Amino acid sequence: MTKPLQRITYVEDDHDIRAIAELALGTLAGYTLDLCANGKEAMETIPSFQPDLVLLDVMMPIMDGVETLNRLKSTPELADIPVIFMTAKAQRHEVQAYKDRGALDVITKPFDPTELPAHVQKIWNRQMSQNDPAGRTVP
Repeated sequence: MTKPLQRITYVEDDHDIRAIAELALGTLAGYTLDLCANGKEAMETIPSFQPDLVLLDVMMPIMDGVETLNRLKSTPELADIPVIFMTAKAQRHEVQAYKDRGALDVITKPFDPTELPAHVQKIWNRQMSQNDPAGRTVP
């Protein structure tokens, strides 16, 4: 049985995009959200919020998405939290580079708010179906 997706940390420096995602993921889809304006803020709140998933912008001030992902992956208690990048920088080679760093996938901005919850859920379901009951990735 796959773990249901319930708690999402959304990290985005643009207030308007955060508000749209909050409406789509929180109000419409019913996920419990932790909204952060940058990677530094996310690294401070993720340990206590304990999200199932992190949605992470790439280009942000203070601490960008790549650095945030690197810090998550190098922190043992946070390393297993799945991450999806959300970015306008989504050329094929960039997407592959993000996946090579440990991201599950990339959602391209601008995104359709009405489709965002289903898109996130699809990526989540795909990842969960690749894990065995003990949570290990199946080769």
